[in-house]
Amino acid sequence: MSQIIKHLEHSTIKKTAARCKRLGITIPTFAQLRNPETLPPGVKEKLTKIGLWDVNPLNLYRITWKNDIQTGLFGGVNYLEIPSALSGVEARIIGLVGKYFPTGAHKVGAAFGCLVPRLVSGEFDPERHKAVWPSTGNYCRGGAFDCALLGCTAIAILPEEMSQERFAWLREIGAEVIATPGCESNVKEIYDKCWELKKDPLNIIFNQFDEFGNPIYHYTVTGPALLEVLSSLGDPALRAAAFISATGSAGTIAAGDYLKKHHPDLKIVASEALQCPTLLMNGFGGHRIEGIGDKHVPWVHNVRNTDAVAAIDDEDCMRLLRLFNEAPGKSYLKEIGVPANKVNALNLLGISCIANLLAAIKTAKYYELGRNDIILTIFTDSVELYESRLLELAAGRGAYHRDQAIRDHAAPLAHQSIDYFKELTHADRKAIHNLKYYTWVEQQGKTYEEILAQWEPAYWSRLFEEEVVYFDELIEAFNAEIAAAPETS
Repeated sequence: MSQIIKHLEHSTIKKTAARCKRLGITIPTFAQLRNPETLPPGVKEKLTKIGLWDVNPLNLYRITWKNDIQTGLFGGVNYLEIPSALSGVEARIIGLVGKYFPTGAHKVGAAFGCLVPRLVSGEFDPERHKAVWPSTGNYCRGGAFDCALLGCTAIAILPEEMSQERFAWLREIGAEVIATPGCESNVKEIYDKCWELKKDPLNIIFNQFDEFGNPIYHYTVTGPALLEVLSSLGDPALRAAAFISATGSAGTIAAGDYLKKHHPDLKIVASEALQCPTLLMNGFGGHRIEGIGDKHVPWVHNVRNTDAVAAIDDEDCMRLLRLFNEAPGKSYLKEIGVPANKVNALNLLGISCIANLLAAIKTAKYYELGRNDIILTIFTDSVELYESRLLELAAGRGAYHRDQAIRDHAAPLAHQSIDYFKELTHADRKAIHNLKYYTWVEQQGKTYEEILAQWEPAYWSRLFEEEVVYFDELIEAFNAEIAAAPETS
């Protein structure tokens, strides 16, 4: 029995399948997104004529780490290795690149994992329901894009202080946009708006913080992509030492659960903003690392599997955003020996990606990792989504010069220390897990019995291993319904 899909609405399934046939929609399985080379030749041929960001249903098949932007088809996993000349550590830091997803960010996959199972089971009726996407950034963009491809109505909720690129794009794609008070860490205000919208039963809330389709996508698709990169390095002496992920909604960090299954000694390190150190010290506050909501522990976070927490100063991220993207900064990095092709690729890192990089550096220093140690992480989006932030920094701090580049390399990078890094004991993990009670049981309607069940490893292995098998069965059955639906003129 599925823990997520409670019932099948057969009449809605038939109606939605017929609608999809009219709109030219078929839906990929999670297995196909994990291995897009297995897609039917007819789908691949059509994709070569479609842009990555085009609002075309076939772009559902591009919700994968393996998009080849040169051919329009698929290749190896997109990743970037950070050279030691930049990181200052011997350990090899490798991040998957999210820019080459539709929308330019990997959250489109998390949204797919939440919406599609509800659609193919008939629990979500696109002719009646609206999909509500509460978010601190990229998740609502991914949800709005998926809705546009699937012919669904989207409502995006995000904090009013997010970058203007996000708001403009959401309106362009046709989503209704609701701006809530505050910044990235103001998650409760988002939840309050959800409770308000939930009064109308036609609004279906896809809350990434408690929707298990979010981590299931990353366990099923992102985790294997990371393992594939590791295998492609071709050196048996290399060791998967750590996986770094900003907690945010705790979806991406589930890729670490997959890695740990194959590499039991791997450390899963959760990164967060120092200005809002929720996991580190039960802290709170506002910060500028866009896309990682805080002040609570997401319901979908398997806390017992997390080994350490690294808190990153948001000022370090903003300084490196300029160092990596302003001409004097890039010139200086080349001067000190960072290869030109790597410098030119640093625009693949958005603000939270820089935070992941800094957490990886802390991890390497804390565990004294060497040249045979691999630290895996996620570069979720690119600077393309933060151009307005660069303009704001230039307006507020003045033109960028070589002297500033020297300082920004020396402090945030070369002298990044192991302060605000905490290796978790069993008791520490239990304390973080217990924080879920106050948000989810007292405020959001979860049960006391389930929060107890979440402490047991079997709860998570059942979710991550078994649910996706059922999801794919439902998707295949739904596609069969589409094929069987009568043709319409």
